[in-house]
Amino acid sequence: MTIRCEIVTQEEEIYSEDVDAVNLPGIEGRMGILPNHSPLLTVLDFGEVIIRRAGEEEFYAIGGGVAEVQPDKVIILADSADHAEAIDLERAERARQRALKAMEEGVQEDPETYRMIEASLRRANLRLDISRKRARPERAVPRLRSEQTEADE
Repeated sequence: MTIRCEIVTQEEEIYSEDVDAVNLPGIEGRMGILPNHSPLLTVLDFGEVIIRRAGEEEFYAIGGGVAEVQPDKVIILADSADHAEAIDLERAERARQRALKAMEEGVQEDPETYRMIEASLRRANLRLDISRKRARPERAVPRLRSEQTEADE
């Protein structure tokens, strides 16, 4: 028995397949969705969506959104979504650096701009984390020196 999983952003449909299970980053914690799940509408946090199908797993970084669950379908309406293997590490690192710089410079009297910069930083960090965690050995990218902890040295 399977459940249809769709991941959609404003720009495009990212994923649409029948799957065995979906694991989502809810705002109150992770949730697992199996076929015949009770209907549910939930807000999603920044995090990793794990899709299990035929003994294999696929990983997606999503930047928040909502999920509608029906017994035969999960629709993830994501603010942003990237397949772990398709994440451009250099681009994500540049976005992270831009967001850090903007936050350091500060945004006076404009909470909306600050929230946008903060969301950009969260998306960049998420993409970097998931891509590094899920990279195949031949694609693995070492962490930057500034990201290493004393325990790593």
